[in-house]
Amino acid sequence: MPQTRVKDKQGKSAKWQARRHEIVDASAKVFAERGYHATSTTELCEANGIGKGALYYYIGSKEQLLAAIHDRVMDEVMLGADRADLAGGTPPERLAMLGEELLDVIFRFPDHVWVFLHDFPALTGKNAEMFRQRRRAYERRVEAVFQQGIESGDFRPLDTRLAVSAWLGMHNYTYLSLRAGGRFSVKDVAKSFADIFVWGIATRA
Repeated sequence: MPQTRVKDKQGKSAKWQARRHEIVDASAKVFAERGYHATSTTELCEANGIGKGALYYYIGSKEQLLAAIHDRVMDEVMLGADRADLAGGTPPERLAMLGEELLDVIFRFPDHVWVFLHDFPALTGKNAEMFRQRRRAYERRVEAVFQQGIESGDFRPLDTRLAVSAWLGMHNYTYLSLRAGGRFSVKDVAKSFADIFVWGIATRA
């Protein structure tokens, strides 16, 4: 019997999806080096070894490529949040694991994260709205841990949304120094950040 090709919900094959991921990853590096606005479609095609027709076939417009890079980051971040939820533990332990998972994404996708943090204002319309929705969905996951910590008595009462902003700010720019073979590992940085942050919000006698 002939093999049945596995396709996703949009009817795209695994081979098509793999090539699309390759284009997204290569383009993230180009945007990180040159900036989104300074990068032309021609340069993106050259970096990927494809023509404009192929770029449209796999991605669509330049802005859709930017949106795909943001989705790549958020897909990984949300998977990390899922793993932290499954691991369970006390609120301080869960916050530490969320931080480790986030730093792991930053470590593995530094170019994507740079684009994610710097070029999101270029997203418009539905792309911008989707970016806001997905980011807020992740923030709510972290907020829930802060709230649970307040209720359990591990954390002192605080504005959970502001706490999430501060927590994200502590982690986001580690891509500037967190590199393969560098002085600190993801676990080293995650533990230090968790110790600093939890100490600041912990209830103390």
